[in-house]
Amino acid sequence: MKLKQRPEDFVVTESWRFDEDPKGEHFVYLMDKQKLSTFEAVDRICETFRLPRASVSFCGLKDKQGRTTQLVAVHRRQIELQDPDLRLKPLGRSAVPLSAVNTTSNRFAVTVRDLREEDLARLPAALAEVRRLGVVNYFDSQRFGSLKHGQGFVVKELMRGEFETALHNVLARPSPLDRSDDARVKQYWKDHWGEWDRKNPYPGADRYTPVARWLRDHPDDYRGAILRTEPRWRALQVFAYQSWLWNEGVKAYLRAVVGIQQLTSIRYQAGSLLFPRELDQAQSKRLADRTFPLLAPTTRFADPETERAALSVLGREDMTIADLAVPGTPEIHFDPEERPLLVFPGRLAVGDPKRDELNRGRHRVNVAFTLPPGAYATLVVKRLFHWTLAPAGGIMRERDGEGTTARAGKTEGMRARATATTTSAAAAAATVKGKRSAPGATPPVATPPVAAPPEPKGFLARRRAEKEARASRRAAAKKR
Repeated sequence: MKLKQRPEDFVVTESWRFDEDPKGEHFVYLMDKQKLSTFEAVDRICETFRLPRASVSFCGLKDKQGRTTQLVAVHRRQIELQDPDLRLKPLGRSAVPLSAVNTTSNRFAVTVRDLREEDLARLPAALAEVRRLGVVNYFDSQRFGSLKHGQGFVVKELMRGEFETALHNVLARPSPLDRSDDARVKQYWKDHWGEWDRKNPYPGADRYTPVARWLRDHPDDYRGAILRTEPRWRALQVFAYQSWLWNEGVKAYLRAVVGIQQLTSIRYQAGSLLFPRELDQAQSKRLADRTFPLLAPTTRFADPETERAALSVLGREDMTIADLAVPGTPEIHFDPEERPLLVFPGRLAVGDPKRDELNRGRHRVNVAFTLPPGAYATLVVKRLFHWTLAPAGGIMRERDGEGTTARAGKTEGMRARATATTTSAAAAAATVKGKRSAPGATPPVATPPVAAPPEPKGFLARRRAEKEARASRRAAAKKR
């Protein structure tokens, strides 16, 4: 299975509402973007029209890989933008800025590519499972870009009071996967850490100017420098770690309530996720309308099993719920929230298979559905084709090594495991203590993937495995 090989393979249309006010101070636009994250699109708007970032509000974060539409609003300024990859259409005015409450749902149209005949044969059963059981409402890989790019969970350094380490990870740790100007900006500060009188010459450096200016005047105040970053970005760092804790807690809850024998595992950026394949009536009733908490110091648990599952994850992190705070920094805080455990895709439809023009000898299908705000369309698709993403011996491979993405998947798996290595707080402190230049970064703590029981192979797969085994035996005999 392959997703997002073309921008038009992943189309998201936001359903929205806002109270029209002809005299409102916020000018509302429908933003149509391609291959841009919501933050990148807002940054371009602000840079083009010299706007402070706080003057642009939006409903939610939309995927970078694909074509998406969503609402944005600009405070006290009418603008016009018609770039090939970013277009704005005026809709009216609002008396208040936009927020997540303005989004009612999202409609997705996804083209799933690189499918075999065997995948198509298994799809109807998976479709029936999703319609009957729903999809566990996990946070998907998009929420964990900091792991992909080697920064780890920045908020963990902040919680330990390691403000310099956290800032170095943000400002001076370019991703090996990033070829943008931002990577050059970060490489410059990596090479010139502590030389805050310098002017970073690369495009995009202005977004970090308040941080550099603060350190020029307060060279030892890394906490103050962190607070010069964009507030929405800081909130996202907290939410990323909360999201990982939620995923891990829900996995523990499902193992306890459903049992590992009835769960299937798929890989993602931060390890693996577990989904039920079958539920009895009592289990279905138990999970229906259930929520699971995003953890914060003020979280209150509805039942003992939820509490045990959530606290077991914190225990693996050597933390208690009271530790979810940044010392001396109330500006960065964890807020409690309940998130639905399951989500049921609305108006779920799968089109007829067609020849895949991008992958020779393979097929593609179109999948369309509606989700509430905050749910991940990629997880619905992954659940439908879960067997193509099952962990295989701890190595990230596409269908037991088949396909052109096997090498990239293996590389990403190695990188994910490297960034998931546990490092103690004492070791992290030793990295920075007494040093001004190039502090080391503390990788995040992640749980190793939980391997699900192997699924029975189809007839063709068994014949292929037997053929490969015979070839291996013949090769071994020749060597002897």
